[in-house]
Amino acid sequence: MTKTGLAAKSGAITTAEDTLKQKSRDANVISGGHLVAKALKSEGVDTIFTLCGGHIIDIYDGCVDENIRIIDVRHEQVAAHAADGYARQTGKLGCVVTTAGPGCTNAITGIATAFRSESPVLHIGGQGALTQHKMGSLQDLPHVDMMRPITKFSESVRSTERVADMISMAARECFAGAYGPAYLEIPRDVLDREVDISKAVIPAPGHYRASTRALGSPCVPSTAQLCGPAR
Repeated sequence: MTKTGLAAKSGAITTAEDTLKQKSRDANVISGGHLVAKALKSEGVDTIFTLCGGHIIDIYDGCVDENIRIIDVRHEQVAAHAADGYARQTGKLGCVVTTAGPGCTNAITGIATAFRSESPVLHIGGQGALTQHKMGSLQDLPHVDMMRPITKFSESVRSTERVADMISMAARECFAGAYGPAYLEIPRDVLDREVDISKAVIPAPGHYRASTRALGSPCVPSTAQLCGPAR
């Protein structure tokens, strides 16, 4: 008998059955992936650059619901460089989304380029489930430690309720002082889990950024109308 057959016979829930089950249709319930998309929308992100991976599938579902364009490339290095170029040309937050392990490491060169070029790029990375931490889960690598030397902010999200809050925190760091990239890792079970939306921390747009600008900012009072209000 196959492993799947044994699992079914014993009543156990397999990984596929658990992660591919139909999401709740309750308007008051939201998944981690949809919280990511909502937070990105609040940051003015209209495009993400990515290479499809199992750890990050729910982010795509959220982006579809929030009308965020998904550009699926053939190599994560391309995605990182594209997000960097997008940020430089638009002045907005560039966003690259990669799966765990080699998905993250393939993007390192692009993120390092953004770091030295002071380009605001948010790198969102997948990771194995917290319940499998240090157990050799699929493509489990110390992404946060690897990304820390080439980013302004590198952290892992430990609860679904904090997903949107930490997306906003990472985005704020991208634009605080000298611009630069940030990395945020979201474990698969944190991303797939659904929570009551009232328990999720979702910062209101425009209320969690510095209200003043540095003296050397291009958005000085005489040109503020070109740059928009401080967020």
